[in-house]
Amino acid sequence: MWGTDKAGASILKNPNDLDTKRFDVPVQIDDVASRFVDNNNNHNNHITIDHVVCGPTDTAWILTDGRVWVHGENQSGHLGVGHRNVVPQPVPLVWPDPDTAPRIASVALGASAAAWIDTDGDLYTTGYGGSAFAGRGALGHGPDHDGRYVLQPTLVTSLVEDGVYARQAQVGEAHLTVLTTEGEVLTAGAGSYGRLGNFETIDQLFLEPVEILTSGVTQIAGGKSFTLALHEDGVLYGWGRNHKGQLGTGLGLAVDMYAMQAVPEPIEGDELRHRVVTQVAAGHSHATCLTESGEVFYWGDSVYLEPTRVDALLGVRIVELACGEHYTLCRDEHGKLYSFGKGKTGVLGQGGAVKQANQAAHLEALDGVSVTAISAGWKHAACLATNSTPTTIQ
Repeated sequence: MWGTDKAGASILKNPNDLDTKRFDVPVQIDDVASRFVDNNNNHNNHITIDHVVCGPTDTAWILTDGRVWVHGENQSGHLGVGHRNVVPQPVPLVWPDPDTAPRIASVALGASAAAWIDTDGDLYTTGYGGSAFAGRGALGHGPDHDGRYVLQPTLVTSLVEDGVYARQAQVGEAHLTVLTTEGEVLTAGAGSYGRLGNFETIDQLFLEPVEILTSGVTQIAGGKSFTLALHEDGVLYGWGRNHKGQLGTGLGLAVDMYAMQAVPEPIEGDELRHRVVTQVAAGHSHATCLTESGEVFYWGDSVYLEPTRVDALLGVRIVELACGEHYTLCRDEHGKLYSFGKGKTGVLGQGGAVKQANQAAHLEALDGVSVTAISAGWKHAACLATNSTPTTIQ
């Protein structure tokens, strides 16, 4: 893990680094398996880490048996551990009934809410339910949770009643986006800046379909107040706030503090047009995508207003993207990791002397290992890597 850990909770640390607030290069976590042993669980043996998820100020670890461990600032209680205090070390997710706790397949962490999808496709949410001032409905539970904190994972029953199953979720500043197993996109929460994608700017208390994207969507990605959706035909759509050019609309539309798009529109631009997009990632106010030929495109953060190719990665076969706050991580087919963007918080992982990288550069600190998965939070990042044998929980 690497980056900045202001509250001393979002980055998992070795004993000698507990007081360190910033890591400018990736640091291997020693004996990481011992951090996820549950004394109340009889199935600790031979459990490996399946994935790590970095949120704005928190981190979640999904184990191969479907258990989840979390740590971070937890200001809105969205880590689902029953309280709103800082969680400095990994602890297991707390379920209302531990005996019937589901196996979790994917996690989405936001600044004040989180979404948890189990292996059956049921969706659970935690965190702050919103208010009339800040935007209501981001948990998808309806009016009963306005102004309340949901401190344990709670099933979104409206989806169960409709026979809808979730494949992926994204949590923004005040809205929730869900991709169903049928390829339909649903949204709930604050309607300001058009972030719900349904022409309106009013709040939605329950998850409702995005009318233009009712089928064929294969992936979603979301930032603070915008959302992207990738269609099976390789076309990328975007909606929500556009004050930093994060929707890739170019100079044709005004890009100022009030800029927004209330309905999904294709993202093209001169360079991306006629290319087939295969993967997308979104950060705080920027995004990247990957084409079928292995090219990486970047836009937003008031740097590029439409998709622009990252030429430093030409000839490198990228297979995974992750975006944080003003920076991007790219993993290639050989397990090498690259980064570019702003790095004052150490998130570039290229050393303290590198405060900004306008083009992607290789993280030399990870030479000797093969990176298998990456995740980017606002100010911290993590990757899983292999040497010769996987990390196993004893």
